[in-house]
Amino acid sequence: MKRINRLLLFALVFTLIFSTTVFAAVKPPELIGKAAISVDIDTKEIIYTKNIDNKMYPASITKLITALLLAENKKSTDNLTYTASAKAQPAFSYNLNIHPVAVGDTMSADNVMDGLLLYSGNDIAYMIADNVGGNEVNFAKMMNAEAAKLGMKGSHFITPNGLDDKNDQHFTTPYDLTILGRAAYKNDRVRESMAKKTSKIKSTNGPEAIVENRNKLLGVDGNIGGKTGYTIKAGRCLVSIYERNGRHIIGVVMNSENDPKDTKVFEDMQKLIDWSYAAKKDVLVKKDTVVKTISSSYKVIPFIGPERIVNIPLESKEDVTSYTNDVKPETIVSAKGINPWKLSKDTSVGTLDYKQRDSQKSYKLYPMISKSTLIKDNIVIYSIVGILLVVVLALIVLLISSIRRRKNRGGRRMSFKRR
Repeated sequence: MKRINRLLLFALVFTLIFSTTVFAAVKPPELIGKAAISVDIDTKEIIYTKNIDNKMYPASITKLITALLLAENKKSTDNLTYTASAKAQPAFSYNLNIHPVAVGDTMSADNVMDGLLLYSGNDIAYMIADNVGGNEVNFAKMMNAEAAKLGMKGSHFITPNGLDDKNDQHFTTPYDLTILGRAAYKNDRVRESMAKKTSKIKSTNGPEAIVENRNKLLGVDGNIGGKTGYTIKAGRCLVSIYERNGRHIIGVVMNSENDPKDTKVFEDMQKLIDWSYAAKKDVLVKKDTVVKTISSSYKVIPFIGPERIVNIPLESKEDVTSYTNDVKPETIVSAKGINPWKLSKDTSVGTLDYKQRDSQKSYKLYPMISKSTLIKDNIVIYSIVGILLVVVLALIVLLISSIRRRKNRGGRRMSFKRR
């Protein structure tokens, strides 16, 4: 009896532990940041959402779009000239915090890229703006054109470095930053720069300096790049890109706490990414169940009639799945030009397109009935038609037989008269 009680107690404890583990795995993370999102880079599926369409200040994350424009307009070996507007920028700047740079001095585009993305130099961003766009105003137009091309519908940029103390019209959304982050990751030069922990850079007349990446998570648990940001209005912001077991996820945390040690936004990101990799999709429609029933007309006897209507239930041979979040998906079922007489349970007759923002997956739909169903549904008619055909054929045979007998009798009479 004691042994049985011990087994029951063990089973109860095991169940409680297991249940707690499962609950902890599915519970969304509690983040300090006022907005956050995670997206699967490869499939574009949204995993986690928190105020993802709120207009917010991106601070130095802005420099990702500045970096893209640099990569698209200057070769890595091109030299860029240090300008007066770059010199006028506040800390953090290469000129003020690393080494003074004279107006007119030059830097290679590769050094400029690293100074922008690793050290996050405010002056380096203006250096790019002046060399690529001619001035800050023209470069802002290029930034907004680039954002529109990428599909960033909730963004507007004014400055190349993201400083927002003098304006309220430099903004974006967490969702838009996932689009920008994906574009940055796909650009070889931007991706390679983001992945560096340190870099040696210099101006033509200055000493060589080592700059360190401000992304504290780089190289930790699969973090392969990203961009930090901070202003008083924006709070602590972070975009991070991860690769674990061949799967890529981008996370965005905005307006997190500005703590003295600058750790909270990185802790937020770690929670977000760990949860996102562990998150499981919900089954919206189970495979081999009715997705939609459509009606189609057909002729009971092909080419002749009469005409009837058949209801055709459609199914997917795989589960329709999605992550649960705040973004309402769009589902479209397409099935046109179906010939009921050609129905086969193994031949697709339509699709279910599941769309959630930039993510879209198409599922093939198959009929749950075949043409044999039509025959079963109309067996009485076919039986009657079959009987009628048999009767008609019998009458025809009898008629032919009767005609032949008459001819034979007529022939015998003629022969008798001749005799």
